[in-house]
Amino acid sequence: MLHGRALRYIDEVARQGSIRKAAKTLHVAPSAINRHILDLEEELDAPIFERFPRGLKLTSSGELLIAHIRETLHAHERMRTQIKALRGLNRGDVFVATMATLAAGLLADIVAAYRETVPQISIRVVVGDRAGVTEMVASGEADLAIAYNLPEDTRLQRAGEFHHRLGAVMAPGHPLAGRKSVRIADCLNYPLVLADRRLSLREVVQTLAPARADLVAVVETNSMELMKQLAYSEPHVTFLNRVDVDRELASGALAFVPLAGGDALQRLNILHRVRGSLSPAASHFLHFAQERLGRIEAPA
Repeated sequence: MLHGRALRYIDEVARQGSIRKAAKTLHVAPSAINRHILDLEEELDAPIFERFPRGLKLTSSGELLIAHIRETLHAHERMRTQIKALRGLNRGDVFVATMATLAAGLLADIVAAYRETVPQISIRVVVGDRAGVTEMVASGEADLAIAYNLPEDTRLQRAGEFHHRLGAVMAPGHPLAGRKSVRIADCLNYPLVLADRRLSLREVVQTLAPARADLVAVVETNSMELMKQLAYSEPHVTFLNRVDVDRELASGALAFVPLAGGDALQRLNILHRVRGSLSPAASHFLHFAQERLGRIEAPA
C-alpha cells in the first residue's frame, strides 16, 4: 500500500524528473526515495519511471499512478483544512432567515446533518416572507438567507443559486399519478390546493398556467404540511418542489409528477450581506449548505 511519505516522494520525482533534485527539495537521501520507487514497482509489477542519462520520465503506468497520487494528496489536504476549521469552531451561533416551506423540509434536513457534524454550533432559524427574509439579512439581524426566488438587492451578495424541479403532487392512486409529466391545464379538472398568493411558489405556478386560466383553489395556505396532508386524499392536487416530498416519495405515501416546461423550476438562493464579513460559524454553515444543496440540484 502507498503511504503518505511515498506519495510525496514519487510526486516530487515526477515534478523534478530527477531523484537527486527531488531528494534535495525534500531534504532526504536519494537512496530513500529510490528504495520507495523500487518497492512500489515491484508491488505493481510495472515500471513507474523510464530512466534516462539526464533524468526520469513517467511510464504509462506511472501516469496512471501519479494521477491517483495527486488526487489522494489533494483530498488529504482538503481533509486537513476541514479538520483545522472545525478545531477553531469551539462555539458560535448561526442565524438563518428562511421560508416556511423550506423550514419544514429541506432546511430541517440540512440543519440536522450539520448539527451531527458540528454539535457545538447553535442554529437559529426564523421564518418569514420574501420581504422579511431579505430585510433580516440586509439589516444584519440574520447571517444568511436561504429562500426561493429572492429579488435582486444591492445590499445582499448571492453566495449560491440552485434550481429545484416543480411538480404536481397527489395520492399514488390519483389518475394523474402515472404520467411522466403534466401541464397545469391537466390539473384544472381536480380540486387544487394552492400556495398562498404571497409565496413565490404560487407565482411560479401562475406563470405556468394557460393564458386566461383561472386557478381556483379549494384550499389556499402558506403551510407546506397542510398542502401535503390534503394531497394524501384523492382527488386533491397540489404543487411543490421535488425535494419537498422526498420522504413521502420514498415511503410511497405521495406521487410527484414533474410539470412540463423548462420554466417549471424554482431558484433557491443563499445570500448574505455585502458589507461586513461572516463569522467563522456562519461561513462554515454556508459552505456546508452549499455542498448539500449542490447534490440535489435539478438541471436548469
